[in-house]
Amino acid sequence: MTATRGTAAAGAGAQDPGQAISFGEVAKHGRGWLPLIGLNALIGSGVTLALPTVLGRSVDSIVAGTGYTRWLIVAAALIGLGIAASIVDAFAGAACVADTTAWLRHRLVRHVVRGGPDGSRNLETGDLVTRVSANATDAAQAGPAAVTAIAAIAPPLGSLVLLAVIDVWLAVAFFGGVLLVILVLWTFAKRTADVSLAYQETQGRIAALLSESLTGIRTIQSAGTTEREERRILSLLPELHRNGVVTWRILARSGAQAAVVGPLVLVAVLAVGGLQLVAGHVTAGELFAASQYAVLGAGLGSLTGVLGELARAKAGVRRSAEVIAIDSVAHGTLALPPGTGQLTFDGVSVVAGENVLLDNVNLDLPGGATVAVVGPSGAGKSVLAAVAARLRDPSTGQVSLDGVPLPAVSRQVLRTAVGCAFERPQLVGRTVGEAIDPHAVSPISTLAAARATHAHDFVSRLPDGYFTSLRKAPMSGGERQRLGLARAWSARRLLVLDDATSSLDTATERQISRTLVEDRHHRTRLIVTHRPATAARADLVIWLDHGRVRAIAPHADLWQNTSYRAIFG
Repeated sequence: MTATRGTAAAGAGAQDPGQAISFGEVAKHGRGWLPLIGLNALIGSGVTLALPTVLGRSVDSIVAGTGYTRWLIVAAALIGLGIAASIVDAFAGAACVADTTAWLRHRLVRHVVRGGPDGSRNLETGDLVTRVSANATDAAQAGPAAVTAIAAIAPPLGSLVLLAVIDVWLAVAFFGGVLLVILVLWTFAKRTADVSLAYQETQGRIAALLSESLTGIRTIQSAGTTEREERRILSLLPELHRNGVVTWRILARSGAQAAVVGPLVLVAVLAVGGLQLVAGHVTAGELFAASQYAVLGAGLGSLTGVLGELARAKAGVRRSAEVIAIDSVAHGTLALPPGTGQLTFDGVSVVAGENVLLDNVNLDLPGGATVAVVGPSGAGKSVLAAVAARLRDPSTGQVSLDGVPLPAVSRQVLRTAVGCAFERPQLVGRTVGEAIDPHAVSPISTLAAARATHAHDFVSRLPDGYFTSLRKAPMSGGERQRLGLARAWSARRLLVLDDATSSLDTATERQISRTLVEDRHHRTRLIVTHRPATAARADLVIWLDHGRVRAIAPHADLWQNTSYRAIFG
């Protein structure tokens, strides 16, 4: 019987598959704010188009010496309306970006977390952080930038129509100049999209290198390689600089071109308008209005900033989509029947690239037993533990707990039934108590787990005990391991310990091993270990070698084999 990642076993429920996210989906998420942004953009465009005509009428009224007061009042009202629309637009735009950023970050984090260790294996930690933080903010600009870009088209189009109403030759002169501006903008948009993506990708690679170095900062300092590591992290700065320079060159070139084309539009309209004024085809006020409409057409060049935002948003969406594409670990809807953690491996193999990490493993481990997993480095011990805890799925085969395939078990039931502790536990929570019991079920259960794993011995000596801030609590490697053990202790069916006692002193390790062997919860304990004493206390020992089960028997029986003894040195 086989099962592969993303394939639900019998009884599996509907899942939340990793689906690629699109620019349109991100833009539409701001639909609560986008209508307001669009409405204000229309109001702003209307004011922009109406104001030159009103001012032109004012000029004609002043020349005529009568009726100009009402036009000036209308102009003042339009200016006030435009200011109000700009203020509302700024607020709505900021709120839309903030709301979309929060939504996108929540979705990104959910896919990273639910994808498990396998899902994000191809994305480095620092790069992931950059995508969730900076790139998500860039992507969230999609909606407002798109609306702004569309709205910016209205004034030039309206100007063209209104110029045609005033005089058709004015419209012809205006149209020729606007075509040049559009060509400049199209070239800018085409060039800046790729550069924006390259810039964001380089930022992500620098963040990935920095995160990697911070993880091993003690090793770097002890090896005296800090300067070399600094050079390695900053080696990408020239590439980042090149991308930035190219971006600014494109922006400067497009700005310069727009700066040249803009006045040409204005000069062309004024020249034609002057001739028409002399010929008596237009009034002074209409010429003034025409000049303002020409300025609006030349103002298309200011769209370079908006197009730059669109390019960055498009790049941010693309990088976010790669995270969204991470498949969430599929969980079913089944509960577990009564049992004590019988663990079954049926033809389980795990392949990573060309490497076979586990090869056709078949095991039937009795419920409630203490089972040690031993083998040389690279034998597949941690992979076996991860598959047993469903931290990764097998490439082929199936793992069952008390007769139910793990993919068919609901997420909540599985994580209540199975607990894991690791060699280097990552402690999560605000306080030491929360690190032991993230769900804060009860102080009694927290205390019981701490006592069982001998974490209470040092936690009780902390300034605020279990309420001590986790970041400020001084802890050795062994103490961190004890907290990791305490966090996993509440598991009801299966306790998986992946070398989780390696940093403990001999006396504490012996005490915890005795607690595990004498566990009154009647659950299965799968313990990856390098210590013969731990293996000796187990009911069974799984001897792994190059991903295969070489033997499964009590430690005393296997000890007769010289190859087995060589594992422990």
